[in-house]
Amino acid sequence: MSAVIGQKAPNFGVSEWVQGAPTNFDQEKDHIVLLEVFQVNCPGCFMHAIPEAINIYNKCKDEGVRVLGLATAFEDFDKNTLDNLKLLLETGEVIGETKEALSMYGQLKDGNKLNYKIPFPVGMDNLVKTSGEVNQEKIMQFIYPQIPDFDSQPEEYKKQIIQRVKDYMKSKEYSAETFEKFSLQGTPSAIVVDRKGILRDVSFGQSGHIDAMIQKLLNEN
Repeated sequence: MSAVIGQKAPNFGVSEWVQGAPTNFDQEKDHIVLLEVFQVNCPGCFMHAIPEAINIYNKCKDEGVRVLGLATAFEDFDKNTLDNLKLLLETGEVIGETKEALSMYGQLKDGNKLNYKIPFPVGMDNLVKTSGEVNQEKIMQFIYPQIPDFDSQPEEYKKQIIQRVKDYMKSKEYSAETFEKFSLQGTPSAIVVDRKGILRDVSFGQSGHIDAMIQKLLNEN
């Protein structure tokens, strides 16, 4: 079941909870839930999105807002692993591009550790080994959420996009359940669910509107 904004949010996939008690959208009745989806090897996640999620957690945790983290993987499968997530949460140690970028901006302590701790529960997305078979239906299911007016695009453009998606799918070792279910475009991504379990927002990248949206949901009856 794919997620649709304005409808009941399906549960996200999680293979293991690394920090905090296991939970999911259907267990968070009467709470507003912010699910921050990131990759371990994603500088922007640690420079912007996770600090923003921590601010929301600190500000709203006593007001009925639950903040959860979910590490996923849609690329760099050798780095975006459960082991590296455990390393990060247990010791603060970062790897790969995250380490390079945060080091460059002077945002690490002891050379390779985050200068903050993630205070909320964090799990690992459910990764399923892909069969490598790519058919037209799979390709179109991937394209339509990203480019809703795809059918009205020029033929040459459509061919290029189909080929690019085909190549991408063939190179993918794993399929990440939450990433696919919520048609995420990359990381960081934020998923917001209201008190009634309705999916209200899915946003990618530096959105900056999550805090305001949660305040708005808190003011709803």
